[in-house]
Amino acid sequence: MAKARAILKRLKAVKNIRKITRTMELIATARFKRAMDRATEAAAYTRKISELVADLAEAGGELDHPLLKPHETRENRILLVLTSNRGLCGGYNASVLRLVQREIVTSRETDEQLQLEVSGKRGLNFMKFKKYDVERSYTHFEDKPTFEEVDELAQRYIDDYCAGKLDALDVAYVRFETASRQTAVVETLLPLGKVTDELAEQSDASEQKTSVQYEFKPSPQEILEEVLPAAFKAKLLKCFLDSAVSEQIARMVAMKGATENAGEMISDLSQNYNRARQSQITSELSEIIGGAAALE
Repeated sequence: MAKARAILKRLKAVKNIRKITRTMELIATARFKRAMDRATEAAAYTRKISELVADLAEAGGELDHPLLKPHETRENRILLVLTSNRGLCGGYNASVLRLVQREIVTSRETDEQLQLEVSGKRGLNFMKFKKYDVERSYTHFEDKPTFEEVDELAQRYIDDYCAGKLDALDVAYVRFETASRQTAVVETLLPLGKVTDELAEQSDASEQKTSVQYEFKPSPQEILEEVLPAAFKAKLLKCFLDSAVSEQIARMVAMKGATENAGEMISDLSQNYNRARQSQITSELSEIIGGAAALE
């Protein structure tokens, strides 16, 4: 009887776990849909504002802005790491942190002054475990990062880069490509020198591009002074939004797998319980029959 009771106790525990994982899967699915909508809108905005920069370059000739000019050295570099505040999201955090470790090892080999800025409690715990120094930490970015939150961060990077205090800004995050594909990358956001190159590739890939003539007032250079910082802020916001979408997808997949595994365990435990119970019933019947035979 003790074995059957132990199996029954474990069966109830697994059923409760399955309820929890199923609920978490549904919550992650709902959050994923909302986050994907915001990321899609941000991607469209980033693409359009980058196209405007390309048009300004075509109309005004050579682009001239501090954010576009690479510095002579990359000694003072910031690596912004985007991770989650909560766990139970599969290998989402591990894929980013592996890339971060490589960057740290490379920077130490080249005597580069790499400053780590980490967003997310999981990343902070990892840095603490590895005893890596963290310059700044952020734990307020959840699954719905706002432009106001990112704008404050982006403006500091812009000011430091233009003042020469910062040579490069890299962001380690999980890029959202499709609902079935997300890739951990380390992307350089400053300097913005690759903006026109990326747009040229997009233009070549498109079937047909109509030539539009613009009249700029004020001059293209004056407009560029306003547009380029906005383009950088949009790209940084997109990194946060991509990271949020990828986190919810990873959690949704992980919880779905956990729910399916719990279902399989429940099936196996139910069979084991039925066998144990049947064995106990057979044993009890044998004892009853044996006792009746002894009385005769």
